[in-house]
Amino acid sequence: MAYAIVDSSAVKMDKVIDHLQSELNTVRTGAANVKMLDRVEVDYYGSPTPLNQIAALSVSEGRTLVIKPYDPSSLKAIEHACNEADLGIAPSNDGTVIRLTVPQLTGETRKEMTKKVDKMGEECKIQIRNIRRDAMSVVKKDKTMDEDIQKDCENEIQKLTDKYIKKIDDLAAAKSAEVLKV
Repeated sequence: MAYAIVDSSAVKMDKVIDHLQSELNTVRTGAANVKMLDRVEVDYYGSPTPLNQIAALSVSEGRTLVIKPYDPSSLKAIEHACNEADLGIAPSNDGTVIRLTVPQLTGETRKEMTKKVDKMGEECKIQIRNIRRDAMSVVKKDKTMDEDIQKDCENEIQKLTDKYIKKIDDLAAAKSAEVLKV
């Protein structure tokens, strides 16, 4: 029972890291990256469908994302979804493909993006700490657990927390460096 708490905490913390990585992929860095479109969902025949399932996504010329729908009739819906996705990029529709040209980031925009990255990292750290608090609470409330095992569990949970917070710091620092790189 005791170590199951540690294991379940690790699984929850892994999910927080996965979420952070997917969120960081959406942050613009000045270079086009198809992962920027991961969260775009298109209303395709009445159901929300991920963009990468109904179109081929590619990068051309380093700063332009090209979206070529498998079904040409979905072009308008894809264009609408790109506008609604709050990417900060205006799509241009030429009748067969949609192009999204990623603008160069100014110094001010880069600073804003790094603040956004830092905020994402801080929110994930809070989630990690909440997972730790919940796990510690379960360990302390378990009266059937031996005191030594209880202390051992608490130490393991703290080590996990420290490991995942460092991982978050590393991910956020790497993304900030990528954003600031000209």
